[in-house]
Order: sequence, then C-alpha cells, then structure tokens
Amino acid sequence: MKTQIVGLLSETSIHPGAGQSSGVVDLPVAREAATDYPVVPGSSLKGALLGLARQPGKFDAAERDRVFGKVETGTDSGGAGALLVSDARLLLLPVRSLSSAYKWVTCPHLLERFARDTRRGGDAAVAPRCEVAAEKYLGAGDGDLVLEERQFSHGGALPEKLVKTLLPLISHDTTRDRLAKGEQLVVLHDGDFAWFARYGLPVQARNVLDEEKKTSKNLWYEETIPPDALFYTLFAERQSGALAAVKRLFDDHPYLQVGGNETVGMGWFAVTFPDAKGVAA
Repeated sequence: MKTQIVGLLSETSIHPGAGQSSGVVDLPVAREAATDYPVVPGSSLKGALLGLARQPGKFDAAERDRVFGKVETGTDSGGAGALLVSDARLLLLPVRSLSSAYKWVTCPHLLERFARDTRRGGDAAVAPRCEVAAEKYLGAGDGDLVLEERQFSHGGALPEKLVKTLLPLISHDTTRDRLAKGEQLVVLHDGDFAWFARYGLPVQARNVLDEEKKTSKNLWYEETIPPDALFYTLFAERQSGALAAVKRLFDDHPYLQVGGNETVGMGWFAVTFPDAKGVAA
C-alpha cells in the first residue's frame, strides 16, 4: 500500500471541536484520550479534503467518488473510497517564552511516535531518539529557559539531525530557515510537555450581543490550537492514483481549512508533501 507523510503547519488558530464541554472551557479542542495531546481527527481531515474536492474545477464527480467514496442516497450502502486518512498528530507546539517570541516545543514521546509513523509509511528517514530529564530542556544556549510561568535548566544540545528531520514538513522557506537555525526549538521531558499540551493552549472568550440592547446574550469560552503548531498526518491509498489525485488539489493553493469557525478566519493549515528524499514539495 502506497503511503505519504503530510506536514500541516497551522497558519491561524485551529478549533477541531471535541463536541462536549470540559470544566470552565465550553468548547475545548479534540484531544487524544490517553495523552491529552491536541489532535485533528482523521474524519475531520477527510471531510475537509472532500469539501476542497467539491469546489469548482477540482474533481469531477466520478473521480471524487473514486477517491473519497460514494454513499447511495436513501440507503445505508456505499462504496469505500480509495484514500485513507489518519489523525493529524501534534509534533511541535509553540509556547510563550521570556527569551523569544515563542519556542517550538516537542518531547521524546512525540518524536518516537513520528518515527513509528514514518516507518509505517515506508520511509527510512526517522526522527532521532533522545532523552531529557524533568524540568530540563534540550536546545541552544546554556542558561535557564522560562516557558509561560515555568522555568527549565539546560540539559544538553538538540539531538543530532532532529532539525533536518523536521524541515521537510514545513513549506515556507522563511519558516524553514528559522527552524534550521535551531534557536527556537527545544525538547522537554514527556511529563513537562504534557503540562503545556494540557494547560497551555489559548482560551478565548466569545460573545453574542443582543442586536437592539447590545447586551450579552451568550458568553462562552473556546479553546484553540495556536498558529505555528506543526502537525503531520499519513495518507494511504487502497487504489493506485488516489494520492496523486489528492496532491493535485493543492497545486495552485497549498492550504486546507479544517475545523470550526471558518467565517472568522480559523482553521487554516499550510500543507506540505515531503518527497522520498525528505524535501518539501
């Protein structure tokens, strides 16, 4: 089965809804049950791809049905599509820092999962292994690092080839150049990263006003994934040509809108298809 790792860099805030409230947050983002990492479900991704394929000039009806499947009207039967789409998994999370605008933060567990997914996709270029102690970080410099209100001491340099492994998942030259310098990327202990994934996402207050009185009719709190977060997904095809067809969707505009709040500018990912040599395409 032919597969393709796909890089997804958030250009705007992203809200893949969880469908239920959580504590004081009325609309949290979708999360993995075991880890609490933010996730974009594969069903949401495939639905967004199908929506793009339905736009004029993209796919004809026959190709769309072949790639995404066809459900017969009025029945429960239908044909399975040729495209398989996995959940989009988090790889780099931007976190506010006192020493720069933000740091791209990851952890050994995320890198291990990326390596496993890459192997499953048949690619030998996998993320290097690394270890870091709690309350320490791997990265440039040798002083203390403050992320949000938490302080970390230096635990060593970044793993060799880590930056090179991540670069092909980002399409923008200027963003890749910034990552290539290695000054903005840090690796935290799994437990420390989990804290930021669980409690460090932006929460925005939104409101609906009465049209006449201009008073609040409905105030709610909504969690989002911040811009510059890096995710990846795995596409696979059960019929030859499905991956090539999906790639054509992004020839003229390599962006995909996923999740809620499209009308207020949320949900935009920059989509990257690394080639077999690990080069962004």
